[in-house]
Amino acid sequence: MNNFPLVPDQASTFAKQVDDIFLALTSLTVFFTVLVFTLILVLAIRYRRGSNVNRANPSDHNVLVEIAWTTPPLILGLIMFVWNVKPYAEAFNPPANAEEIFVIGKRWMWHLQHSANGIRENNELHVPMGRPFKLTIISQDVIHGFYVPDFRMKRDAMPGQYNTVWFQATKPGKHHLFCSEYCGTNHSEMGGWVYVMTPEDYNNWVKSGGTTADKASTPEQAGYDLFTQLACGNCHKDKDSMRAPSLHNLFGRHRSLQNGQTAIADDTYIRKAIRNPEETLLQGYNATMPSYKDSLDEQQIHDLIMYIKSLGNGSAVSLQKATEAATKPAGGANPSAAPASQPVGSATPAVPAVSAGQPAAAPGTAGGSATGTVGGKF
Repeated sequence: MNNFPLVPDQASTFAKQVDDIFLALTSLTVFFTVLVFTLILVLAIRYRRGSNVNRANPSDHNVLVEIAWTTPPLILGLIMFVWNVKPYAEAFNPPANAEEIFVIGKRWMWHLQHSANGIRENNELHVPMGRPFKLTIISQDVIHGFYVPDFRMKRDAMPGQYNTVWFQATKPGKHHLFCSEYCGTNHSEMGGWVYVMTPEDYNNWVKSGGTTADKASTPEQAGYDLFTQLACGNCHKDKDSMRAPSLHNLFGRHRSLQNGQTAIADDTYIRKAIRNPEETLLQGYNATMPSYKDSLDEQQIHDLIMYIKSLGNGSAVSLQKATEAATKPAGGANPSAAPASQPVGSATPAVPAVSAGQPAAAPGTAGGSATGTVGGKF
């Protein structure tokens, strides 16, 4: 029987909770199914045609019987609802100390990146036991489903929408990863493995650079490099300007749009502002920004989002690299000479205007005007 388990391994903190709920629901289903069919069978035999029973004065209403067969199911239903809703809500609300892993589903593979160390993986995920991990999931094409049976974890990868789920692995080993939504011709081949390691083995794996020889770069670092490459700092400086608003301390703030609506600058909002800036145009600014919808993929957009989120919060990575760029511009050129905006496909387009107001400078840094070097002087 070890080679033919009835249920997958319990390899996460959620696994036992889900199994207990599944067992309870299955038991209740079997119990009421047997009860109803038994009553049907007994009554059908007892009152079959020709049977010797008293059929005089048949009753068509009985309050006690109605209460008896409606009250217990109602109570059981409420109990099951309360029991189910707690782990369901917890699964989609990661703890504050959860380490983020960015996941892109695309036909027909999974691309994953560890935010803490920048290690990227394809169809594989390495994690240590005993630490919570938050998955931020999106699709680059059609709907996919990120599903690890041993973790009792499933979350859809939706095009144009970030979904989150979290887990904490409890059992070392190799665990199946599947796509649970039919996504086309090679759907059945879109799978992989989650490797749960001891903390020591995981630390050694991180030190060795993961499973590839590529140099790891955190999303913030990659986002900064892209921010530099696109010359975004020519318009977006550490303070608002006539060209564009500042991106410092943007994340989580309320934005007033020209259409009269307000929005919160979360990941989804910033993504939309990068891809379709006219849809998030702020009050007081003109539609001068090109769209990056067709020029940046989901990984690049996520890197930019992570870098923008780091601006103004004292991020050592962003501040250090911005300082280096300010003292030694890439290629020796003066990026401040670049125009405020360029048509789509230009070599020096600007990042969309996604913020307004006068955010403060980053803690511990000068609040003066930016130099025009990409990233500015934070």
